[in-house]
Amino acid sequence: MIKVVDAEAWLADLEVETVRTDAVQAFLKQETVFVRLTTDDGNTGVGYSYTIGTGGSSVLAMLRDHLLPRLVGADAALVEQAWSDLFASTRATTVGAITSLALAAVDTALWDLRCKRAGEPLWQVAGGFRQKVPLYDTEGGWLHLGTDELVAGALASRAAGWRGVKLKVGKPRIEQDVERLSAVRDAVGAGLDIMVDANQSMTHAEARRRAAAFEPLELAWFEEPLPADDVEGHAVLARSTTIPVAVGESMYSVGQFRDYLARGAASIVQADVARVGGITPWLKIAHLAEAFNVHICPHFLMELHVSLVAAVPNGRYVEHIPQLRAITRSRMRVEDGHAVAPESPGLGIDWDFDAIDDRRVA
Repeated sequence: MIKVVDAEAWLADLEVETVRTDAVQAFLKQETVFVRLTTDDGNTGVGYSYTIGTGGSSVLAMLRDHLLPRLVGADAALVEQAWSDLFASTRATTVGAITSLALAAVDTALWDLRCKRAGEPLWQVAGGFRQKVPLYDTEGGWLHLGTDELVAGALASRAAGWRGVKLKVGKPRIEQDVERLSAVRDAVGAGLDIMVDANQSMTHAEARRRAAAFEPLELAWFEEPLPADDVEGHAVLARSTTIPVAVGESMYSVGQFRDYLARGAASIVQADVARVGGITPWLKIAHLAEAFNVHICPHFLMELHVSLVAAVPNGRYVEHIPQLRAITRSRMRVEDGHAVAPESPGLGIDWDFDAIDDRRVA
């Protein structure tokens, strides 16, 4: 038995590295919730979770008041058991965003410990399919950017060897979206994947109209066209368009992904390890998607997701949105348009705890 003897959690706020806007919101700041676990053999594991501006203090309270006291004394080697026990102890608030985000901070810390004890990197311990995975850029595609800026960003990504770019859609008029997307497609040609993301902003009728208008542009996927709880709407839309429909960043349990996949409502799943409750459920979602012959292309958290996409055979893409550079000494390696999973034991993130402490929320 490897007993957890100490568990602490804290909150640090990170300013966004660039202005980020979509059809429904702006990324205000990254509220980053950290968990550090210490075991009786002297090892420590650090995990984290996040919000984009609200709810961080609530996640921290869930950890401090409920989850971490229960975890002390548990066997850190039994990760699945620990996750299940904590989930069961919070049934009054599951499935829900606050609980899932809190569980993720604990679970990633347990996986950090597991990989360090094994002396292996996360991408190998979690499956070990391959070390390099294709990369696409979102930073050059925000909704407030002008057409010329979108084109310049896409051309820069292509010149760097990246495999794709994601552009936000949801302008007031359909012609505005089409003009922006067409300009990028004309500039980069057919050799670069273009993804579009509506961030749940559309009605079903509007999503069908825009999908029809977007089809000549040969898009890689149409992301979150409808509210995330509209499984039937996504299923109907998926049957009406040749563009793959992508969902998942706003879903918080394995069961929600099961419903989408069983209904044929998702051609791409985008599970976010923080929002689904950690690495343990993320891997279940990835393998579930594989059973349906569907790729997984996770949302955000590139520093962590690079290892998970590399771990599974149906991992397709890592999303480039850098956000941890102010509080880490490590950087995600990029080679020939591919993100390279870290080789160091653990999560592969070299935290700068002095920088983190400077941003702690009292």
